[in-house]
Amino acid sequence: MNLNKIHHIAIICSNYELSKAFYTEILGLRILNEVYREERHSYKLDLMVNDVYQIELFSFPNPPKRPTHPEAVGLRHLAFEVSAIEEAVEELASKGVEVEPIRIDPLTDKKFTFFQDPDGLPIELYEA
Repeated sequence: MNLNKIHHIAIICSNYELSKAFYTEILGLRILNEVYREERHSYKLDLMVNDVYQIELFSFPNPPKRPTHPEAVGLRHLAFEVSAIEEAVEELASKGVEVEPIRIDPLTDKKFTFFQDPDGLPIELYEA
C-alpha cells in the first residue's frame, strides 16, 4: 500500500452553528461545501486548510460526549503548523480563545501550545 497523504479529518460537534463559527471565523478555515442531510438530521461542512487539507465538520442529534480528556482512545488532538506562534496565540486571545502557555518540545526544540474547540477537542499549534 502506498498512502499519498491525509485526505481529511472528520470532527463531530455538539452545536453546529457554534463550531462552524469557531472553525471559520476564529481559525479562518475556508468553506468548501456545506450540506444538510435531512435523512440524518445532520450537517456536513467541508473546510479547507491552506487549500491542501480538508476538515469535515459533522453535526448529529445528541452525539455522545468524549469519555475522558485528553487520553481517550481515538484522536488525541488536531495540530496545525504556524510560522509565528506568538502572533497566532495573540490572535486567538483577541478572539476570546483561552490558550495554554507556549512550551518547547524537548525532542525538537520547537514551540507549541494547545487550546480547545467548542466541544473541548484539543487543538495544537506547532511552530515550523
